[in-house]
Amino acid sequence: MRKIIVVLSLGLALLVCLSSPAAASDLANGAKVFSANCAACHTGGGNLINAAKTLKQSDLEKYEMASIEAIKTQVTKGKNAMPAFGGRLSDTQIDEVAAYVLDQSDKW
Repeated sequence: MRKIIVVLSLGLALLVCLSSPAAASDLANGAKVFSANCAACHTGGGNLINAAKTLKQSDLEKYEMASIEAIKTQVTKGKNAMPAFGGRLSDTQIDEVAAYVLDQSDKW
């Protein structure tokens, strides 16, 4: 019985670790990627090209972009005036910048 409790506890700990928000280093890397590639049009979470579609949480929710997957797709493939970064950034960089944008969306 004790072994079962230990195994379940370890499993729960692993699940919590894997489902936690992005690590601080990932967000720091995401901030660097954002600064180098996105800030020209999205400084402070704004949108220089289309002021209605900012990176602020309310706009991300309004346009169904308030998820890591949606942001990753937008960054990778681009859309309208936004260029695709899939060929310029690695998958890891796209993951990190998406996590950063989502993390910052309620702060901008």
